[in-house]
Amino acid sequence: MAKIVVVFHSGYGHTQRMAQAVAEGAQAELIAIDADGNVPASAWDTLAAADAIIMGSPTYMGTVSWQFKKFADASSKAWYSQAWKDKLFAGFTNSAAVNGDKGSTLTYLFTLAMQHGGLWVSQGIMPSSTKAAQRGDPNYLGSYAGAIAQSPADAGAGDMHAGDLQTASAFGQRVAKVAARYQR
Repeated sequence: MAKIVVVFHSGYGHTQRMAQAVAEGAQAELIAIDADGNVPASAWDTLAAADAIIMGSPTYMGTVSWQFKKFADASSKAWYSQAWKDKLFAGFTNSAAVNGDKGSTLTYLFTLAMQHGGLWVSQGIMPSSTKAAQRGDPNYLGSYAGAIAQSPADAGAGDMHAGDLQTASAFGQRVAKVAARYQR
């Protein structure tokens, strides 16, 4: 079985809830980036041993949170030694707005993965884009690059749309399935 790690920052709990759904789908280990932008020292060894790294950040001001950016900058030690080269990568994000420039955040995560010499796993889930589609349907927001969610600014993490969490879990399953193919 492939070793999959979900590394994420969550400011208000929404991205954490999404990370938990992704990790459940992928049967992955969670590593939280704390409020100061740090991970436990042991996390670097866990990430180095992973077959796949799934990254998550809320979308703030059109990109990742500063805490995630601090983690990304700290990953330059792994970059220098090419410790994450040829690993599978994937990403997810959440913002208050329906669009919220989540694509910019996914592009940032993709670029970080490419800097590390990684291979990107896309969402692989068709969007719910028919007239009959409902907000609670999986991939209702229609992302291909990674899992995305939308949580109103005045809604708590417990109020997240079920379809967004189902999308996150299915996304985790996809990463695990792709990782298993590369295990042979």
